[in-house]
Amino acid sequence: MQQYGVRDVEKLLRLSRATLRALIGAGFVTPSRGPRNALQFSFQDLIVLRTAQALLDARVPKRRILQSLRELRLRLPQTMPLSGLKIRAVGDRVVVSEREGRWQADSGQYLLAFEGDPARGALGVIEPPAEQPQADAVDWFDRAIELEAHDANAAQQAYQRAIRDAPARLDARVNLGRLLHEAGKLAQAERVYREALDALGDDALLNYNLAVLLEDMGRGDDAMRAYEAVLREDPSLADAHHNLALLYEAGGRARDAIRHMAQYRRLTRR
Repeated sequence: MQQYGVRDVEKLLRLSRATLRALIGAGFVTPSRGPRNALQFSFQDLIVLRTAQALLDARVPKRRILQSLRELRLRLPQTMPLSGLKIRAVGDRVVVSEREGRWQADSGQYLLAFEGDPARGALGVIEPPAEQPQADAVDWFDRAIELEAHDANAAQQAYQRAIRDAPARLDARVNLGRLLHEAGKLAQAERVYREALDALGDDALLNYNLAVLLEDMGRGDDAMRAYEAVLREDPSLADAHHNLALLYEAGGRARDAIRHMAQYRRLTRR
């Protein structure tokens, strides 16, 4: 079985050494070791590396990429067919074409079209078709999680798509409200929490996040009502007792403040 060194991979795939190290570290491939402990890559590794990089550039969540590539790797030939190899997205399937015919790679709907022939020093990804399979709510949620660290606006949009596709997803609504709050979009965050409560009913976490938001908006009375709703759902939530006690104290309700502060201390006592 033909093996390729790091320089071969850099030349064929046009990947920097830093990118190559990152892809290996992420677990997309596990190269073997050759003479002098040098990294050696198989033909399958070349396909997986190039496709993984293209999918990462498209901001597909890593978990989805790993799942798709794992299924594809099981079905890839060990060496490049003489006629070359082509991997193409067709609807929600990945179809692999070689000289002997075509076969489908299950669960590979996110793989981009790919073609190559290392013998000729070429390995690349074909431009994807204009119509891509639509991501479902799980995909949008996973994508939003990935985006949070470097693009909060895109993460907000991804959470919104997840909610449109699956209105019952509490986690997407909670995370969207939190991101809007952190971005200073307080009115939008309140709307997200209120809509979630209307759609899904009372929930301790939703009401808690809403209460904190209302405090930041200077609406102490509304925040108290939200904390009270939290404790009706979950009386063991210590932070809600603490925050409510401070609001009661500020509002001149000393007895209620003492009662909730005592509950807070009891719940946090070790």
